[in-house]
Amino acid sequence: MIKLYEFALSGNCHKVRLLLSLLGVPYERIAVDGAAKQHKTATFLAMNPLGQVPVLVDGDVVLRDSQAILVYLARRYGGAHALHWLPEAPAALANVIAWLSVANSEVSRGPAALRLLHKWGRPVPQAEAEALTRQLLDMLESRLQTSSWLASEQLSIADIALYPYVALAPEGLVELARFPAICGWLARIEALDGYVAMPGILPQVA
Repeated sequence: MIKLYEFALSGNCHKVRLLLSLLGVPYERIAVDGAAKQHKTATFLAMNPLGQVPVLVDGDVVLRDSQAILVYLARRYGGAHALHWLPEAPAALANVIAWLSVANSEVSRGPAALRLLHKWGRPVPQAEAEALTRQLLDMLESRLQTSSWLASEQLSIADIALYPYVALAPEGLVELARFPAICGWLARIEALDGYVAMPGILPQVA
């Protein structure tokens, strides 16, 4: 059985839990004790030398980085819908990857950073995080005003990659109500069969 090493309050871990649930793939959750620095032990560093969660273990396959894990799960367990989650056509595939890059950069340095600041008091470059968050939300709102999903007219791992930290943005004192298209997109994801929530995400009203 798949093992997922994770923090319960990590948005990056939640996106992996969410896709596993949407795909109906059973797995074992293994809580990593962040306070005890368990992710910095030699045992954990053997799985991920960067000392970060999530880490997914599937037999002999050991993967770090939440975006890479989404790609693996879509291809390995997507079944008849694998191309629905991650297309093969060059332009469509590149579009999904572009959004995965946004999840890894602008989302991480924007709303995710503001959550670290306001929820846990972690020092972050606040002005940069606020500027990136505004830019990101304006971009998402514009895209979602003309499309139900981010990368194409169908749900993909691009949507799963961005969902958690956008949904958690209010914990970083970011007001989402003025972005109706984003709120509608969040609600569509939350209405999916197999959707799972996490602490801090307030359900949207479709």
